[in-house]
Amino acid sequence: MTTYYRDADVWITSTGVRMNGRDLRLDELLQVWHTRGRRSWGTIAGRGMVGLAILTPLVIGLLALAVAFVIDASTSTTIALGGGGVLVGLATLPLADVLLERIDRSYDRGSRTREIWARTAGGDVLLLRSADAARFGRIYRALQRALEPATRR
Repeated sequence: MTTYYRDADVWITSTGVRMNGRDLRLDELLQVWHTRGRRSWGTIAGRGMVGLAILTPLVIGLLALAVAFVIDASTSTTIALGGGGVLVGLATLPLADVLLERIDRSYDRGSRTREIWARTAGGDVLLLRSADAARFGRIYRALQRALEPATRR
């Protein structure tokens, strides 16, 4: 028996699958397909907010630099404003790294719910519902490999 995928909730082997609390033999699966749910606008808005969180300190730093050179102030005030603007901009770098990683993970998870369905002799069965796009892709590909004619005997 070959195991194609295994985690706490899903187990796909060359003989059967265990998903959503169901154990099914591969020969019981007449047809397998997947569907995508509606886009989660909350996830997309969250990505936009993270982007704004990155840009806000940069804009503040640029405004401080612009003010430093536009106003007619003493040299020490101009240097203080310019230096403050540069420091605020540089402080954004570590924050940007953390926030960009968060955006990357958001794209890995995806903004839609995905489902794997199977048609059996008893009717259509929901095998899996997941909002994690990367995990869904691994599971669906493992199921496809298990169902390939060359591996089924």
